[in-house]
Amino acid sequence: MCPLYEPPAIYGIIGNPVVHSLSPLMHNTAFKALKVNAVYKLFPLGNQADLKLFMEDLKEKENPIFGLNVTVPYKEDVLPYLDSIDPLAVKIGAVNTLVINHQRKIHGFNTDGAGFLSHLTELNFSLKDKRIAVLGAGGTARAIISVLCLLPHGPENISIYNRTRSNAKILVDEITKKINTAIVSVVDEPEDLNIELADLLINTTSVGMNKDDPLLIDPEVLHQDMLVYDVIYSPPETKLLAQAQHQKAKTANGLGMLFYQGVLSFWHWSGIELDERIKNMMRKSLEKNGFPLSRE
Repeated sequence: MCPLYEPPAIYGIIGNPVVHSLSPLMHNTAFKALKVNAVYKLFPLGNQADLKLFMEDLKEKENPIFGLNVTVPYKEDVLPYLDSIDPLAVKIGAVNTLVINHQRKIHGFNTDGAGFLSHLTELNFSLKDKRIAVLGAGGTARAIISVLCLLPHGPENISIYNRTRSNAKILVDEITKKINTAIVSVVDEPEDLNIELADLLINTTSVGMNKDDPLLIDPEVLHQDMLVYDVIYSPPETKLLAQAQHQKAKTANGLGMLFYQGVLSFWHWSGIELDERIKNMMRKSLEKNGFPLSRE
């Protein structure tokens, strides 16, 4: 973590959109508790030109930004601007955490997969021999599918549906270059996910953030013996989760994944292993704005 600065050292999140992000609540809570002279901000970047200018400006000596999170749609697009990439992030092919040192070198990491696995552990959900259905083929899906395939005692199979099938195929082909994806298959239609037989359904898309968004699957295939996990946390209950609750399935939104990946991001920025008191403060700051991280 940077020493005291006047003005404060800046951290933040880049993406489009970012207005819904709860990351500032979590990280500013930690900065305040640790008495660190730093602030976490939102940096909405509307297009690739904005991203290019922003990333080039990070290299400037006087730039006060020393750490960033990266959200949709830029988790892969930032890669060409980085000076180094963590080996796991190289395998995944996407980053969500950037560390910028005093020499203005930019280093990329991916904490999404580990954050997701940590939340599943808290939910007491074992991935061993499970049948998993995934909606979406973006950076979050890339991280989750990669870590699932890397588990020594992982799922039995993973099926992926994306509205543009070619994007899902490209995603799997790219992951396959570095990770064994023998358990992964791309399907043509949502019905081909066989959700009625699945143990875990993961929505990694942004569909559900807006109240008028459609359901991507037939809710009748949801069942009480499965966990439905939506990485969206704003709103805290999407249509998908509401329907899953109605069908008596276990549910979780992405608030837990946000928390756990955020703790790991903070560690990358600071080298500080946060104690339980600080982590609980961060967690409570999130839970004030959504469901508890663990929910039946």
